[in-house]
Amino acid sequence: MNDKYLQIARSQSTRRKIAQLFLMGFRGSDLSENSEILKDIADENPGGVILFDRDMVHKKPVHNIQSPEQLKALTQKLQETAESPLFIGIDQEGGIIQRLKPEYGFPETKSHKHLGERDDPAYTEEQSALIADVLADSGINLNFAPVLDLAIQPKSMIIAGRERSFGRSAEKVAQHAEAYIKGHQNKNILTCCKHFPGHGSALGDTHAGFVDVTETWLEEELAPYETLIEKGMCPMIMTAHIFNANWDSSNPSTLSNKVLTKMLRGKLGFEGVVISDDMQMRAISDHYSLKDSLRLGIDAGLDMFCFGNNLLPEPVKLSDAIDAVEALLDAGEITEERIERSVARILELKATLN
Repeated sequence: MNDKYLQIARSQSTRRKIAQLFLMGFRGSDLSENSEILKDIADENPGGVILFDRDMVHKKPVHNIQSPEQLKALTQKLQETAESPLFIGIDQEGGIIQRLKPEYGFPETKSHKHLGERDDPAYTEEQSALIADVLADSGINLNFAPVLDLAIQPKSMIIAGRERSFGRSAEKVAQHAEAYIKGHQNKNILTCCKHFPGHGSALGDTHAGFVDVTETWLEEELAPYETLIEKGMCPMIMTAHIFNANWDSSNPSTLSNKVLTKMLRGKLGFEGVVISDDMQMRAISDHYSLKDSLRLGIDAGLDMFCFGNNLLPEPVKLSDAIDAVEALLDAGEITEERIERSVARILELKATLN
C-alpha cells in the first residue's frame, strides 16, 4: 500500500472516509435538481455508482440506460457533481450479461462461453477492446468482468447456464481472462475479476438465497486468481456470497475473514481492492441486518460494498449505510485505521484512471 494514499485517507473527515466504501445503485435516470443520487453524491461523495438497464423490482425495461447519448450525459453529470472521481461501474461481460444492449443502440457483444469455445486469446482481447471502447465513450470507467468462475457445474443457473464462463479448464479461464483484461487496459477501463473464491461449482444462485458449496467446490477454482494476481492483472476482485463450511462454519465468503483476509490477501497475496457482490442478494439480505453485514464485511476484509438497489423493494440509502458504519466506530466494533486502509486502496486505484 502506498503511504501517500494512506496519508490522504487519514486527512479526510470520518464521514468522507466511510462514504468511499460504498458503490451505490439508483433508480431511473433523473438528472434534475431533485435527483436523489445527485444529492447523495453532492452531500456524501460515495466511492462510486453502478448502472443497470432494467428495474428488476418493478419489472420495467428501462432503468439508468436508455441510449448512448442519454448515458453519456448521465455519467458526465454524475462525475461533475462529485467532489472526487467516482467509480462508474457496470456489468458488461458480453453475451447474455450486457447492460448496454443493441435495443438501446449499443453494439452486440460476445459471451465468455463463445470466446472460450473459439479459444483464440487474440480474438478475446479484440472483442474485449470493443466493449471497452463503448464503455469509454459512455463515461463508464469500471467493468465488473471478467468472470473467473470455472464451468464445473453445467446446469448452474447463474454461471455456465448463462454462458458466463470461458470454460471448464482453469488454464483456459486464466488465459482468456488475461486477454479480456488487456483489451480493457488498453482503453484505460478498470476490470474486476469475479466471483472469488469461485462460483462455478454451485448449482444455486446467491441472488435467490443461501448457496452451500461445501461438497462441490474444488481447489482448482482458485487457480485463475493465483495466475492473474501473480501477473498483477487484477486491480479489483469481487466476492461471491457462497458458503463453504470448510472455510468458515458461520459466514459466507463475502463476510468471512478466513476467506478474504487469510486466503485472498494472505495465501494469494492480493493487494488490490476487494468489493462485495451486491449486498442486497438474498444470500446476504435474508440473513443479516445492514449493520451486521457491514460489521462482518469490514472485519472480513472488504474494501467496498456494492448496494445495487435493484433487487429489493426498499433501497438502501447511502446516508443510512454511512450512519451504520459511524455507529460501529462509536461502539468500538471496528477501527478508523481499518477503514483508512480500504480508502487508501480505493484512492490509489482511482488515481490510475487519471
